[in-house]
Amino acid sequence: MFPRRSLLPCGARGMRAARRLAHTDAHLMASLMSKQLPHHKLEEELGDAERAARLRRLYFEASTAAASEDGSGVCFEGLPLSSMDTAAFYRSVVGRNCENVVGFVSLPVGVVGPLVVDGREYIVPLATTEGALVASTNRGARAISAAGGAVSVLLADGMTRAPLVSCVDLAQAAALKEYCESEMGSAANKTIFSQTTRYGRLLGVKVAVAGRHAYLSFRCSTGDAMGMNMVGKGVNQVVGELLSRFPGSELMALSGNYCTDKKPSAVNWIEGRGKSVAAEALIPGHIVRSILKADPERVAEVNMNKNLVGSAMAGSVGGFNAHASNVVTAIFLACGQDPAQNVESSHCITLMEPVPNGDDVDLRVSCSMPSIECGTVGGGTGLAAQAACLKMLGCNGSSDIPGVNAQCLAKIICATVLCGELSLLAALSSNHLISAHLALNRKK
Repeated sequence: MFPRRSLLPCGARGMRAARRLAHTDAHLMASLMSKQLPHHKLEEELGDAERAARLRRLYFEASTAAASEDGSGVCFEGLPLSSMDTAAFYRSVVGRNCENVVGFVSLPVGVVGPLVVDGREYIVPLATTEGALVASTNRGARAISAAGGAVSVLLADGMTRAPLVSCVDLAQAAALKEYCESEMGSAANKTIFSQTTRYGRLLGVKVAVAGRHAYLSFRCSTGDAMGMNMVGKGVNQVVGELLSRFPGSELMALSGNYCTDKKPSAVNWIEGRGKSVAAEALIPGHIVRSILKADPERVAEVNMNKNLVGSAMAGSVGGFNAHASNVVTAIFLACGQDPAQNVESSHCITLMEPVPNGDDVDLRVSCSMPSIECGTVGGGTGLAAQAACLKMLGCNGSSDIPGVNAQCLAKIICATVLCGELSLLAALSSNHLISAHLALNRKK
């Protein structure tokens, strides 16, 4: 048996050990802050993965606070590091997030950043089990931030739900369509919908007819919620009034798959669902070469022939990208979004073009994503760890102006996808993909 003191330091001996540890950590923090020690090498430097994670937190808190004007940096409070309040966790999911609970699954959360989007720095959390994803996306973020950051725009915002109504005949289905799309019908439907929700608003209804069946596509604003339940409740009330106006018609299904939820579809790709967002960055040629280890013209050529021509050859719907789903899903898991909605939320077209700049060539990159379905209230966003990840981004909970936080989250998602696309296309163009995965996605 080993003597007790060798296993559990105590008294003066324990205090001396604690001081030595604090001194070492302070020295490491100084090296991190001066960029002499890259934070991604902490595990290698320390040989202690938990201590490395703890120091990395301190580094990001200190570095982001130093970079901000008011001294407020990113905060990891609420995101478990070595333990969690399991009793509170289990209480929080009852009647809300999961049934027949038998445990929970742990997922590692890595961070990307600082990523500059619209002039603001973000530390973006990604929950994933795929080695190299965080490192690759972070490389893209380094390049974009070094170039001055990404610019994002919100193009549209509206959650859809499309119930299927079975009419007595084709004539009645056509009449239903005409009424719903008329000025009078639209006003009446909006009034009925507004009576069911505080934040939701009906924006409009489009009706597609197949024989005597009518697919009513309701588009609604939902504040900071992703809004499926909010929309479903309001739509159900409106449809009830429509059935009384058109005797003999019946509701066959509240969702007729014309929405379309959790499935790929051309309607979402063309018309959008949730938040329609785009992000763009102009990367100087020297940054492409120094950080991404690639040639701007070659990267653009690979993107054209892979993401555009290759996807067209495959008959893809909304899949004109390298791996948008990778980043979308990782942020969704970290931030309490519905992971099944990564299907339509990952619709993305990535464009890259060389831009002559004197004797050099820069690289313009953009991602356009028409159907990001996300929210900052409701669903999994109320769980402690997921709420902490949203708080890291500064968009947790409800905003003073309904919808601003959810829109901000969608822009961050799109800009982070841009980072992932840029880095992966650069790796493919210089044939570094396999070497990176062998280094970071295989247990040593």
